[in-house]
Amino acid sequence: MKNEARVPHKNALRICLPLLGLMVAFAARDARAQGGAAAPAAAAQKTARASAPKDFTGYWVSVVTEQWHLRMLMPPKGEFTLLPLNADARAAANMWTPAQDAGNECRAYGAPVIMRVPGRLHVHWADDNTLQLDTDSGKQTRLFHFGTSARPADTQPTWQGYSVAAWAGTPISRTAKVPGPEGDLRVLTTQLKAGYLRKNGAPYSEKTSLEEYFDTFTEPDNTSWLVVTSIVTDPQYLTDPYAYTVHFKKIPDGQGWDPTSCVVDDVR
Repeated sequence: MKNEARVPHKNALRICLPLLGLMVAFAARDARAQGGAAAPAAAAQKTARASAPKDFTGYWVSVVTEQWHLRMLMPPKGEFTLLPLNADARAAANMWTPAQDAGNECRAYGAPVIMRVPGRLHVHWADDNTLQLDTDSGKQTRLFHFGTSARPADTQPTWQGYSVAAWAGTPISRTAKVPGPEGDLRVLTTQLKAGYLRKNGAPYSEKTSLEEYFDTFTEPDNTSWLVVTSIVTDPQYLTDPYAYTVHFKKIPDGQGWDPTSCVVDDVR
């Protein structure tokens, strides 16, 4: 008996074709659903500026209420109070003279200490994902980059280094959040030029990293404050991290803004 090709019965075709149509329809619906889910997810990616839990912008002035003699005056040579300097750092500082900073007057205005330098700040958005902080003392500019932890490969060390920022308390994974008090601004800075923790030559090296937390709040009398906590880590010159907190009062505008160049003071 010859083998013959089996042809589907016409009733079977009537059943299969509608099923095939349903399968195609369901597949198309699923594709649209997935695409629709992706679109809102992409749209939900807000810029750092749009997602800011607090407003740090504006003009701020230093309020020096502690360690006045170390911040407002030139510390005497050999004055290392509160600095966890190792023996190498102390030796370098004791050999320091103002003359050796000719051409490098901004060594005491780097990111690890610029917030301790009395003066005014102007904080504003350079773009939607970059917060800019300018100082009138030393005419320094800091840029806080949101959304990436990788700095460009050709980044060179500078006084203000390269800073990566994030809103503390925001999720960075399913199980972790950016460390720090909810709503604070967290900044990590590396790629620093070597500089001074004080104008009397107390050094920090290019291996230094800086972790900062910026907080702002308004008192019942409607005065607004900016509080900055800094943690300086240097495996070359510090025996422990050097931590300090400074605060600033908000002022209505740029009144009193007085950009001045970096200055090397004579040691007492």
